[in-house]
Amino acid sequence: MAVAQESVPNEPSRRVFVAAAGAAGLAAALTACGGSDDSGSEGGTSGGATGGGDTGDADGGSLGSTADIPKGGGKVFKDQGVVVTQPSEGQFKAFSSTCTHRGCPLKEVSGGTINCTCHGSKFDPSDGSVKKGPATKPLPATKITVSGDEIKLA
Repeated sequence: MAVAQESVPNEPSRRVFVAAAGAAGLAAALTACGGSDDSGSEGGTSGGATGGGDTGDADGGSLGSTADIPKGGGKVFKDQGVVVTQPSEGQFKAFSSTCTHRGCPLKEVSGGTINCTCHGSKFDPSDGSVKKGPATKPLPATKITVSGDEIKLA
């Protein structure tokens, strides 16, 4: 007696196709909102000093010289995840370089604020507090030490 076999198509079902398309759209939306903006402007400064790439050690030790941080401005150290500011002569502060709004990397210190270029939040360089939203939480402080003219992560 012969048993009839059911034919199974080799193509994915409509349900599989719709689910895959929905997952791809969700991934794209999450990347756009929380991902980094690699526009190349990573180490901004203000106060006339030239910004640039990160100068810190790969192990997270030395961030650079105090001369790299302009008075009233600051510098973002992308690789170490920290922004160092000099709110007043000889006073150095450090904060996380991740925006508290959506986790975007902070890109610059200019115009008297630490700026998130993703959604426009601005933070006070003296204490990390929010100067302009949409962020509602201040930047977390990061411990640093200043020895002579060298700034290091603590």
